Amino acid sequence: MGGYSMRRKIVNRLMFALTALCALASLSTLFFVLGYISYRGLSSINWAFVTRLPKPIGETGGGIANSIVGSAKIVGLASLMGVPVGVLGGVYLSEYGHNKTGFCIRYAADVLTGIPSIVMGLFAYVLVVIPLKHFSALSGSVALAIIMVPVVLRNTEEFVQLVPHTIREAALALGVPQWKVVMRVVIPTASRGIVTGSLLAVTRIAGETAPLLFTSFGNPFWDNGWMNPMAALPHTIFTYAISPYEELHRQAWAAALILIAFVIAVNAGTRLLLRPSTGVSH
Repeated sequence: MGGYSMRRKIVNRLMFALTALCALASLSTLFFVLGYISYRGLSSINWAFVTRLPKPIGETGGGIANSIVGSAKIVGLASLMGVPVGVLGGVYLSEYGHNKTGFCIRYAADVLTGIPSIVMGLFAYVLVVIPLKHFSALSGSVALAIIMVPVVLRNTEEFVQLVPHTIREAALALGVPQWKVVMRVVIPTASRGIVTGSLLAVTRIAGETAPLLFTSFGNPFWDNGWMNPMAALPHTIFTYAISPYEELHRQAWAAALILIAFVIAVNAGTRLLLRPSTGVSH
């Protein structure tokens, strides 16, 4: 028994050391990427960079104000289209989806989650760009909304399923119709998780570049409506990164840092939102 116990302790310590090493490698890679982007991008970030339009090719200076505003508008419209569909779909799967229809919806959502985003861009190109005969911010939002829906749907389903069945049973025992139980009891109880899942989906689409290449297309000026091409941070970063000009390369690093800062801020906000309350009711 003594030898067996000693072997278990050795294996346990070995596995603990191995998992700790893997975690350290992952964190080191993450911090290296963040540190390198910060090192390359901080020098080009200033007030003019975030408030001015891009300068013509060959001139120094300029900014990405149009890209920041464009990203906010495209992602915002995509969220308005994708979040309600995903949330209502997730609630349906959790409360009524224990059948073949629910299985098909879950399977379709899982397949959509694994499809490359560039395919979504091509789909939005066929669905919106070709009928309109021009690129537009609307088509970019449609592409991002399609990417967002399955993520929000599956997250919402998981969070709604975490609501204890006793809460549902208590409301039903009082004679409340099931649809009211869902709307007034289940959804409010799971609201923090639903909001968190939706915010994570927003960060998922905020950095997508491929769909925007086929849809919003980019614009070096202020946009003049949803039906015209519009600049966005991911598209601007891609365009600047492949250009032959060093000045645009520096601006691409700075734009990447701004985009990462947004993603980190949203993720930190979701962590705070999920943090359990420490207050005590009296």
